[in-house]
Amino acid sequence: MGMPIVSRLRRPPHCPNPSCESHTNSGTWRFIKKGFYLRDRHPKRIQKYRCTHCGRSFSSQTFSTTYWLKRPDLLEATFHRLVSCSGFRQIAREFGVSHSTIRHLSDRLGRHCLLFHERMRPKACPTEPLVLDGFRTFENSQYWPMDLNLVVGTSLFVYGFNDAELRRSGAMRPAQAVKRRILEKKYGRPDPQSTRKQVHDLLARVVPPGGAVELRSDEHLSYPRAIERLRDRTFRHGQTNSKEPRTKSNPLFRVNLSDMLLRHSSANHKRETIAFSKRRQSILYRAAIWTVWRNYVKDRSENRRMGPPAKALGLLKRALTIPQILSRRIFPDDAKLSGWLASCYFGRIPTRAIEHCVEHRAVFAR
Repeated sequence: MGMPIVSRLRRPPHCPNPSCESHTNSGTWRFIKKGFYLRDRHPKRIQKYRCTHCGRSFSSQTFSTTYWLKRPDLLEATFHRLVSCSGFRQIAREFGVSHSTIRHLSDRLGRHCLLFHERMRPKACPTEPLVLDGFRTFENSQYWPMDLNLVVGTSLFVYGFNDAELRRSGAMRPAQAVKRRILEKKYGRPDPQSTRKQVHDLLARVVPPGGAVELRSDEHLSYPRAIERLRDRTFRHGQTNSKEPRTKSNPLFRVNLSDMLLRHSSANHKRETIAFSKRRQSILYRAAIWTVWRNYVKDRSENRRMGPPAKALGLLKRALTIPQILSRRIFPDDAKLSGWLASCYFGRIPTRAIEHCVEHRAVFAR
């Protein structure tokens, strides 16, 4: 199972209280040591502190990704298995814990990876051509399909993603059509403009105002409509029929490869699986984990040592390890989340078939 992830903190970097002025301005921050406490797990001795500005008490464990975890030894192991096509119950059986424990760990990893990717990704306008596509999957049941919109560069770097709810379409038996009407009457019909709105939001996040990029996509009708509304950005948009052979010469090859790897690495997206995600929020958390693994850990080639996509963009000198990614807790206030990113981080993305979705409202372990 391995040792739990330990953050060797010599000095607290800032006050963990988001209301304290020393949370973001650590230059004038002062703190005092307030003893320590002992615990059974490594490290056994945890240093305690108190902020002299706001009086908040905290410890060195406050800045660890395993903060408030009863099983910190499972965090790294769960990360590896979530990108190795294991389902929650499979992981839970291996470690002798409840499947809900693994789900909570997956959610925590997803929140951390959202912040990690937001901190690491290029903030300037991408200089490489981008490819846009919607990865088709479903939440709760096949009556609630959705697209996981991905923007991928020619370096295979995944710049961003978000979700778009869809209405079930295609051939249906009469009984299935009746059931769809019943479900839509009870829970509401998905927004027919969801794809256009979400693609607009995604491209606005990846391409800053004033930027100009080359963008490839399939012939989805919502994509040009979303691009038209981004008038402060320039897109050289080319479209390719989705029925074209998915070879390396296909302009959509980079995103098609990402779709294939996402389905190959994630148990909840396998064809005819019983490990599908019940909540759309869970899909997005696991997509964040996959994105960080794809961008900063996995080599671009299984046969040639080329390094991860982040190395091709000059963001890294070498691939990161999972302990490096999980070495230090990232606070959401540091990332200045807004819009869809804030909703996703705090678990506010709803699932229509689940009336009461629990948001992430932890006060100290955010």
